[in-house]
Amino acid sequence: MKPARPKRTRLRAAAKACVPNLSDAQVKTIQERIGYHFKDRQLLVQALTHPSAIASADSVRLSNQRLEFLGDRVLNLLIAERLIERRKTESEGDLAPRLNRFVKKGACAEAFRHFKLQEFIILSDGEIASGGNERESTMGDACEAVIGAIYLDGGLSAARKFVEAGWAHQFSSAPVETRDPKTLLQEWAQGQGLPLPKYHVVNRSGPDHEPLYEIEVQVPPHGEATATGSSKRDAERNAAALLLNTLTGTS
Repeated sequence: MKPARPKRTRLRAAAKACVPNLSDAQVKTIQERIGYHFKDRQLLVQALTHPSAIASADSVRLSNQRLEFLGDRVLNLLIAERLIERRKTESEGDLAPRLNRFVKKGACAEAFRHFKLQEFIILSDGEIASGGNERESTMGDACEAVIGAIYLDGGLSAARKFVEAGWAHQFSSAPVETRDPKTLLQEWAQGQGLPLPKYHVVNRSGPDHEPLYEIEVQVPPHGEATATGSSKRDAERNAAALLLNTLTGTS
């Protein structure tokens, strides 16, 4: 009879068993869809691993949070680069809202859906049951993480090709008016001789990795509106757009 393994060894074995993974067939399908072949497939696995799928002690090391952080910066750089190259007569004030439109979570989620990667997000059983793989914030985070993974694995050129392919439809269908709703609401208030809009947080809910903010905006005495978003910035923009639509009668 073999002696029992030391407790520390048993714990290490259990931890290894919980490490997320993708099958060879899944990796092949993903790579075909995104048009990029990973030299280090573990980067792809990590990019698609939602924090809910990892025990809290290993979440930072194994989930996609750090890659999401990196991918967000790479995406901002690539979109800014594209805007500078293709909109040579626009000022910073014109370019900034265009940039915001293409890097927000909704835009990332749309690109993620373009590649049809929702089914490959690695989630906890609870997140799967609640439809987490179709949640905008989850898809947006995973998309940014994939960008970060591609950047680390293949460099900026490879990440650029992914963004150009994933955002192609959004680039071609971008509306003429891309200014930030907060800016538009502020300009409307100033034009009416009213105080500047005031924003405050009504509520914050959800776990740290999946927050939901509820923001109220007021332009007294004309009205107020409340909206939600996965970040304070998105919630403020959504609230501003809602109030502006009410005040101006647009849809």
